[in-house]
Amino acid sequence: MRSIWKGAISFGLVNIPIKLYSATQQSSLNLELVDSRDLGKIRYLRINENNGREVEWANIAKAYKYESKYILIEDSDFEKAAPEKSKIIEVNNFVNETDIDTIYYENSYYVEPEKSGSKAYALLREALKKSGKVGVAQFVMRTAATLSVLKPKGDVLVLSKIRFAEEIRDFDDLNLPMKTEVKAPELKIAMTLIDQYTSEFDIDKFKDEYSATLKKVIEDKATGKKGKIKKYRISPQRSQDLMEQLKASLKKKKAI
Repeated sequence: MRSIWKGAISFGLVNIPIKLYSATQQSSLNLELVDSRDLGKIRYLRINENNGREVEWANIAKAYKYESKYILIEDSDFEKAAPEKSKIIEVNNFVNETDIDTIYYENSYYVEPEKSGSKAYALLREALKKSGKVGVAQFVMRTAATLSVLKPKGDVLVLSKIRFAEEIRDFDDLNLPMKTEVKAPELKIAMTLIDQYTSEFDIDKFKDEYSATLKKVIEDKATGKKGKIKKYRISPQRSQDLMEQLKASLKKKKAI
């Protein structure tokens, strides 16, 4: 793996030199865009709207539009904004992981210590395990402020990016049912249904079956096989009575 960020974790007065590595990879198939007429691969051009010419990557820069005028932003400007946050992940808040709503979570990264920081890394990892807490920290990654959660997972520390509160949209405009619309008998059976389907979470039970099936369809097509398209329609409910639907659900066998 290739590291994507290099700096240090600050824990009190302890600095731990570290590298970050992406902890995730795609399971979906890598589909490319082509011209349906001759299967030519689609290539995107970076066009200068002032002269209509293609721009090479070497000449691409970032700018901010300020009062109808573009201000060119250089790497040094990003460091001027917060030089310490560009190099240091400062962990100065510890919370219960359950206090963080899952809607905030984004990408996760493995944290690897430099040789000089191995002892301090192990100390922080074991302290987090024993306390049952997770660390909350801010730093700058790829020119953007990043809010993150640091937690142990076996022998490795995992840093998960989370969103700032202002990035979460409000849902007041959605047409949502009121709590008063739920009847007590229906709620009781729904709770029984939840209990029936409750089990310990095991991520290994969940597979990306769609990508595997899609790959098989592609392989069949490549070898000239013609598979049948299974048409699926959402069947109408046999009964519009919610209580009857709940009772019938209790008799249905659990899929996973």
